[in-house]
Amino acid sequence: MATIRKFGILSQGQERPTEECEAKIVALTLDGEKFLQLNSYGTQRRVNVGARSQNMRLSKEAFLHLVELGSKHFGLDK
Repeated sequence: MATIRKFGILSQGQERPTEECEAKIVALTLDGEKFLQLNSYGTQRRVNVGARSQNMRLSKEAFLHLVELGSKHFGLDK
């Protein structure tokens, strides 16, 4: 598990399609600070189907930064 407070921009270079997986968001408050946690559950080909795979916990600042970056990328910031 990782807590994310800000994002950097990276150019991956070799984009390719990936399989879809289920994901859920958990709203948390820890020591008075609010977070959104994203849990992914892997693909259906996984050994333990339905088991949590990866988790990322976003602070408010990270969430707002992600919204800003996503809005620019998808052309929603106009």
